[in-house]
Amino acid sequence: MNLNRRVLGSLAALLLVGLSASAWSDTLDTIKQRKKILVAVDIGAPPYGMLDGQARQSGSDVDTARLLAKDLGVALEIVPVTGPNRVPYLLTRKADVVLASFSVTDERKKVIDFSEPYGVVPVVVGGPAQAKLKAFPDLSGKTIAVTRGTTADQELSRGAKEVPGVNIVRYEDDATTNTAVSTGQQDYLAAAVSVIPVVKKSNPSRDLEIKFVMKAYPYAIGLRKGDTALKNWLDGWVSTNLKNGRINGIYKQYFGMALPDEMIK
Repeated sequence: MNLNRRVLGSLAALLLVGLSASAWSDTLDTIKQRKKILVAVDIGAPPYGMLDGQARQSGSDVDTARLLAKDLGVALEIVPVTGPNRVPYLLTRKADVVLASFSVTDERKKVIDFSEPYGVVPVVVGGPAQAKLKAFPDLSGKTIAVTRGTTADQELSRGAKEVPGVNIVRYEDDATTNTAVSTGQQDYLAAAVSVIPVVKKSNPSRDLEIKFVMKAYPYAIGLRKGDTALKNWLDGWVSTNLKNGRINGIYKQYFGMALPDEMIK
């Protein structure tokens, strides 16, 4: 009797797994039947997601989501998220996919799937427009600000390791780092590419510009594991729109630079 119960319990568990897999794998059909796709976007992360002067949602990820919905032939509903709740919103089915500067990491890949990358998050060195600065060796004798523990800090530390006379000033948060540069305490900055226009806007007289890219981290569309049909469609969509230039056009509009050549060929 106990054995039968264990067998029945095992069969029930397998059935639930099968049903669960089926439920997780029909998102593309659900989107088409619903005639609407729910896309999670971080509206508080300019230039990826933000509100414009008329309080309308805008940004590179918003425009990409609009293109995605148009090509899928469905309406778009933006689901506002923050960095920490992107994965929970996806797993609890509050969103069908996530387009929110979602960097592809090994840790995230254990929990969710990603499409092929549709963009990169470059970490860059910024400085005065008139400064001749094209690579790490040019930082010799200069002082540069960075937020402690960020990917920018990691890449700056690695790249400037053998550069003589470079002085790296580490601040504890982005706001303090940005203020140090915008107020003239420091002339040079290592940060994500999206930070440069923010600092420049806060004090246009600083005339800050991107001098060179230290490294680019790919980001992609996040989706639930087991959504094979949706992943295949998204991978094809990303490939098509990278080749035809539409995604690159959105990227250049918001970042002032093109995607890496290897992504768009």
